[in-house]
Amino acid sequence: MSVDAEGYGFPEHQVTLARLVDDIRVLSPAGVERVAMGWDRHVGQKGLQAFRDAERAAIHTIEQADRGPAWDEVRRNLFGMTESGDALISWKAEHGEIGHKAEQAAFGAALGIVASGLIGKEQQATLMRPLAEALPWLLPDEFQPEKN
Repeated sequence: MSVDAEGYGFPEHQVTLARLVDDIRVLSPAGVERVAMGWDRHVGQKGLQAFRDAERAAIHTIEQADRGPAWDEVRRNLFGMTESGDALISWKAEHGEIGHKAEQAAFGAALGIVASGLIGKEQQATLMRPLAEALPWLLPDEFQPEKN
């Protein structure tokens, strides 16, 4: 297995749910805060309608493609890591408005991955862009590693 530009043991630019869950699991409180800043930057009030439209389109196509059970499982896993009584320490540390924004970004990115190939690239990017502030591999076409 090769190592990508960020030093992870995933094939370069492979966008998978497993990789997303692993990375969310190890986000520090500063990483959670960076994701929340990504939410403010890319969604906030100005982009909220586009984000919600992309969510609706993704959920609709996931249901039509019989990927609903996969999405339900991902949602349960993310909720367990970010909101439940057993939430990860970094997410507990940033509970409140910052944590809520970061959680919405995480759910959006997961939704974008589950709906991959079912929704347009721009809708998928709309869902994934906030979390990509901390995990740039989510949008490999937009975030290119710097060449030394």
